[in-house]
Amino acid sequence: MNKAELVEWIQKNGEGFETKASAQRALDAVLGGIRHGLKKDPGNTVSLVGFGSFQVKRREGRMGINPQTGEPIKIKPSKTVTFRAGKALKDYVPMPKKAGKK
Repeated sequence: MNKAELVEWIQKNGEGFETKASAQRALDAVLGGIRHGLKKDPGNTVSLVGFGSFQVKRREGRMGINPQTGEPIKIKPSKTVTFRAGKALKDYVPMPKKAGKK
C-alpha cells in the first residue's frame, strides 16, 4: 500500500472524510506530528499505543571498505529513524508464509 492508497482507504473507512482531500490533510497532519515529535528532541520516541514507536538513533562513524577497490574508507556518523511495531500491530498482522524450496 502506498500513500495514495492509504488516503483512499482513510476516505472510505474513516468518519468525516467526505473527500480525498480531507483524508489527505488528516494523514499529512498525523505524519507531520510524528516528524515534529522526532525533530523536537532527537532522542525522543514518538509512541502510538497499539501501533508502535518511532525513534531517532545515531550511528557512529566507522571504517568501511569500498567493495569495488577494496580500499578502506571512513563512513561519517549519521542518524536514522527506526520503527518498532507494538504488540497489537504484531498480533493483527498475519505471519508470512515460509518460502518454498526451489
